[in-house]
Formats: sequence, structure tokens, C-alpha cells
Amino acid sequence: MNESAEVRRHAIRPTRAENFPEWYQQVIRAADLAELSSVRGCMIIKPNGYAIWERIRDILDGMIKETGHRNAYFPLLIPKSHFEREAIHVEGFAKECAVVTHSQLAKGPDGTLIPISPLEEPLVVRPTSEMVIGEAFARWIQSYRDLPLLINQWANVVRWEMRPRLFLRTAEFLWQEGHTAHESAEEAQAETLCMLELYRQFAEKYLCLPVLCGKKTTSERFPGAEETYAIEAMMQDGKALQAATSHFLGQNFAHACAIKFAGRNGQEAFAWTSSWGSSTRLIGGLIMAHGDDDGIILPPDLAPVQVAVLPLIRGDGDGEVLDYAKKLRKALLVADPALRVEVDGRPLRGGEKFWQRVKGGTPLIVELGRRELEESTVSYLRRDGKEKMAMPFDVFVSSASDLLRDFGKALYERQLALRRSRTVSAKSKEELREFFADGGGFAEAYFCGDRDLEKQIGTELSISTRCIPLDRESEVGPCIADPSQKGPLTIFAKAY
Repeated sequence: MNESAEVRRHAIRPTRAENFPEWYQQVIRAADLAELSSVRGCMIIKPNGYAIWERIRDILDGMIKETGHRNAYFPLLIPKSHFEREAIHVEGFAKECAVVTHSQLAKGPDGTLIPISPLEEPLVVRPTSEMVIGEAFARWIQSYRDLPLLINQWANVVRWEMRPRLFLRTAEFLWQEGHTAHESAEEAQAETLCMLELYRQFAEKYLCLPVLCGKKTTSERFPGAEETYAIEAMMQDGKALQAATSHFLGQNFAHACAIKFAGRNGQEAFAWTSSWGSSTRLIGGLIMAHGDDDGIILPPDLAPVQVAVLPLIRGDGDGEVLDYAKKLRKALLVADPALRVEVDGRPLRGGEKFWQRVKGGTPLIVELGRRELEESTVSYLRRDGKEKMAMPFDVFVSSASDLLRDFGKALYERQLALRRSRTVSAKSKEELREFFADGGGFAEAYFCGDRDLEKQIGTELSISTRCIPLDRESEVGPCIADPSQKGPLTIFAKAY
């Protein structure tokens, strides 16, 4: 059987159609991205997975810095009394908090370790950092001249998830969280929407993932926020993934943390604040959006290796093939120094190396043997395709960057077509019920925002409101749950 036929056999079992959740787990295993740790709900991000996160982090960090934000780092442990200052915030995170109560361990009578030295005050392992950063802001800000204060941190957080899933929901995860303070509500609101737009650009350009930018309903807001905004993406199974959020916090946290400043008129005023963040769940979204039944497919800008060159080395006489592979890498880097090219000269069977790259999602997989050497050609597979292609050496070198660019564009267009094909307008709860019973996707419906009605719909249909799209926020109509009331167009979906 030739290798193109092998590709059609599919490397992942079960397939997406057979069992999408289990397919997702098998893709992570096949690409060697992560595994569960000995602590329930926590994951070990392996080198292959962490290399993707590094690409996400480095690109996003550059974008954030371009908007004037600076990086800092804040403590992992937050005094319980500080966390309690904002009541709604505490209520929203209470069930997810891990708490440190002792500072030492000692051997008990039976030889087991027991905690000793109770802390004077319990410490919350940060689920988010509004309070600890707000406390610092209160010290740093004295005057309107200190504003705006634009801070970002790359860190880990702990939220004790009841139903963990690798990358999507884990007890500990990596993220960036931005926190800003402003002189006016208008500036803080502008910051909130600016960062939402930054996330949209990142998702669509680098993740190749079309997203909806929207405002959350009241019941879906971040605890303590005046407004919460999010980018929502559709996965291949039709479910929604909240990929990043941005919060207008008003003066709630400023009052809780005493973030005050002397205004231009000499009067003391409370700052207006925002916060925003994205996390390693982006990797989960990438898998579920672009993966196929052979494994993960990496968007070119996020692939640690964009072009994998696999010399087919079968014996001592194949040194020329390895040299040919190195020649190709050198030529590619001369043509485009930004390319990430790797020659895989490991003494493995060609098929084994090839399948590792397929399952690992490398965008361009090149195979070079005696035939390619003698004909001065390059055989390659574009990871979103099924058939190998061949090009003259020089043509491939000059075309590689364009091939990657077209690859990313194709991933984006495929996902956009999926979202369009699985988005409907619903006029009644019965239409919602039928749509989601038949597989679902995104349902557009007018909704008044009533908390009880929202909870009722969620309970009955196992769906949730995802967002009120900003580009259609002015559209208002009879509420799908109570036609006597009116509300904005709202997206309903099943979600991760």
C-alpha cells in the first residue's frame, strides 16, 4: 500500500464522526502534546505542546506590548481577606478556589506527613488576579499623571475544575491576564474593546479561526464586572468555545482595593479598571477547529516547525540524500529567513517519521529519496491535503512561503464555511429544540436577557447564551422565551 493510501486509512481512532470527545483525547496523545499528572485535573504540557504555547505566547505578547502594555509578575498566593473585599467576585470563584492553610509538614506517629504550623490567615491560590493586582495599583497610583496604568502578566492560575479536560478545562493552566486603570469610564471601556479587537485579530490571523466578537448577557458576566466581552469560535462538532474575554470592571474593584487618584481638578477620585485574558485553552480550540482523522493540523504561524524535511535513509549509501535534505533547508532559509525548517535525520523508517509529522500537524512534510535527488525534485504533503505533490527543487524553494500562506488561508476559509453552514435563525424555543436535537451549531435569536428565562432555556435544552454580536447589537426583536418582551439578537449554542 502506498503512503497516500495509508493517509486515507486514518491514524486516529475513533474518528471525529464516531466519537468527537474521545477523538480529541487521542489526537493529543498521538501528537504527544500533554498528559494528566498525578494531581487530579492537572496536566503536564509536554515539549510538543509547550512549543505551540510558546508560539502563541510570543506572538500575543508582541501584540500586547505594541499597544503600550508592560509585563509584570504578581504573587500566586492571595490573602483570603484581600480576596473577600469584592463580594460578587468571591461568590463567583468560591467553588473553584484552592486554599493554603498550613506552612509546614511533619512526620506523624505512624510516619505519615501531616500539616503543622497553621497560617494566621488562609491564602487563596489565585484563580485570577484582580484583587492582588488591585492592591498593588492602589499603592502605585497617586495622581491622574500615573494613568493610564497598563499591565499584563504571563502566569499560571488554579481553578478546581469538576470535569477537567486537557487544555480546555484543567485545575491549573497557563494564561496571560491584563489589568489596567484609567482616569475615566470612557477610557476604560475603550481599553476593554481595544483588547477584544486584539484577540479577534490574533485568533483570525494566527489561529486561522473566525470568531464572533460580542457582549455577554448579565448572567454570563465575569464576577464583579460591569460588562464582559468575548470572542466565540465554533468547533467542528458545532459547539462554541470562548477563546478569550475582556472585562469592563467599572469602579467595582477600585472601590474594593481603594485605587484612588488626585484628579485634574484636585479632587480625589476612584480609578476605572479593566481586565482581559486568554489561556492554554487556545490549544484545545486549535485542535478541535482544525484537526482531522489523522491528527492535529497546525496553522503555519503557530507551528514550531513549518517545513519538516525527511530524508529517506536506508543504508550507508544514503549520505547524499541527507546532504540533499540539508541543501534544501539552507535554500529555504536563504529564500525566507523567517521559515522554521527542520531536517529529520533520525535513523527511522521513512513511514514512521512521516506519520509522526502527520499526527503532529506539521504544515509541509517533505520526503526526499534517491529519486528526488537524481531528478532534483521535492516530494511533499500539505497537511490539509491527502495526496503527495512533487515540484522541481527551485520551484519548491521559491514557493514554500506562498504554500504556507495559502495553507493558513484555507484553514480559515474552511472554518468560516463551517460556521455559516451551521448557523440558523430561530423564532421559538421549539425551533431551538429541533436545531440542537439535530446536531446544532450557532442559533441566532432575540432574547431579553432575563436571568430566570436564560436559566430555564439552559436547563431544558442544555445550551447557553454565548454573546450578543457587537456588529448586530442594534438588532432588537421579540424575545424567544417571552414574546411580550424585546431584546437584542443573541447567539445560543452548546459550549465547552
